[in-house]
Amino acid sequence: MFPSLAHDRSGSGVPVVLVHGIGHRRQAWDPVVARLATDHEVIAVDLTGFGESPGHPRGSRHDVEAFADHLVAAFAAWGVERPHLAGNSLGGAIALELARRGAVSSAVAIAPAAFIDWKGAGAALPLVAMRLGALCLPAPALRQATRSAAVRRVIGWPLYAHPDRHDAAATYADALAMKRARGFELTAIRCLRPVFRPFRGTPKAPVTIAWGTKDRILPYGQMARARRLVPQARFVPLEGAGHVPMTDCPEAIAELIRGTIAEVEAGRPAVA
Repeated sequence: MFPSLAHDRSGSGVPVVLVHGIGHRRQAWDPVVARLATDHEVIAVDLTGFGESPGHPRGSRHDVEAFADHLVAAFAAWGVERPHLAGNSLGGAIALELARRGAVSSAVAIAPAAFIDWKGAGAALPLVAMRLGALCLPAPALRQATRSAAVRRVIGWPLYAHPDRHDAAATYADALAMKRARGFELTAIRCLRPVFRPFRGTPKAPVTIAWGTKDRILPYGQMARARRLVPQARFVPLEGAGHVPMTDCPEAIAELIRGTIAEVEAGRPAVA
């Protein structure tokens, strides 16, 4: 039995699904949603065990393949067939898996956790620190701490090039999402698999891989590994953007997704 995933739908037109990273929530895409909803039906979803979605069913694996299975079931429940999809970090790895299966019409993978090398594995330690901090502090203490601009900069520094763009309410909600993320540890362990077994295969849908040049979690240099392993993809550097670039450069992200969809729908696949 697949879980029913929490999601928001807005706009109308060709559907596009937006997928967040580990420990995050669908609201990570808020700066982009309104920009896309002028042309598309936009579905922002909480992955299994994150945000407001239920945890993994008993016996379910906490890996990219399982998350992809849950999303395919959700597509059917939502009445959308082979939507376009954009994902960040863990969501980017899921986007690549769905493109490999041909389950989406196109995939935009932003800093996908599918090409992690040893340097990247070490750089992910700030995520562990964020998880521990969120677990150790009770919710009232988290709320008080995130009222401080200095604390927000420290929390946001690993994720964003411009952490100052996040106010107290958004940072507190993100901290709660990290605190309440069921299965974070099991998923994080599974996310290290690309160190030994990076994404391989020929996607059955057009793929664009974008990467922030100031990514402090999965360094921009990992895009070279992605180029070697997925030569069919189009590669786009996001100049000056961090690991979660939807607030660093929301217009650029929206245009990247919108342009990819337009090319595919016009029969001109967005590939190199």
